[in-house]
Amino acid sequence: MLFNVRCWTQPAAALATATIFLTGCAGGSFDTAPSACSPVVEYSRAEQARVAAELAALPEGAVIPEWLADYAVLRDQARACR
Repeated sequence: MLFNVRCWTQPAAALATATIFLTGCAGGSFDTAPSACSPVVEYSRAEQARVAAELAALPEGAVIPEWLADYAVLRDQARACR
């Protein structure tokens, strides 16, 4: 019987610790919008032209253009947030 008590002591302590940390994070309301938008870095035309040239030089099937497309979506979302 003593073995069962010891088995439940550690999980109970871990659960109590996790509860304490999680309740500290739950102080805000989930119904409100974020208070700040991410900044959007502006690039010069020269930088944009350089990126376009570097993209054109990439080998066929490179993954970077797909990642840049995702980045463009994030930039559009950040702009809309303002």
